[in-house]
Amino acid sequence: MGKHFGELAKIRGLITYKLSHHEQRAFAGAISHGIPNTFRRFRESVFRVLPPFVIGYLIYEGVEREHHRLSRKNPADFENDQ
Repeated sequence: MGKHFGELAKIRGLITYKLSHHEQRAFAGAISHGIPNTFRRFRESVFRVLPPFVIGYLIYEGVEREHHRLSRKNPADFENDQ
């Protein structure tokens, strides 16, 4: 009953290597490789992602402006009211 999930079966001939969590370098190369890679990936994908957002924004703004214009009352309709 005292076995953990990884110790349920013995497999012969399988060799595993482990590195201590304290010996790993989690952020190795984050500054020298990560930041330039981020800029490169942004530059490669900006022309694929930006145009649909710009077109969608322009359509949304146009529709909102037209809705606001149509929802206003026309003062000429109420000139003869007392």
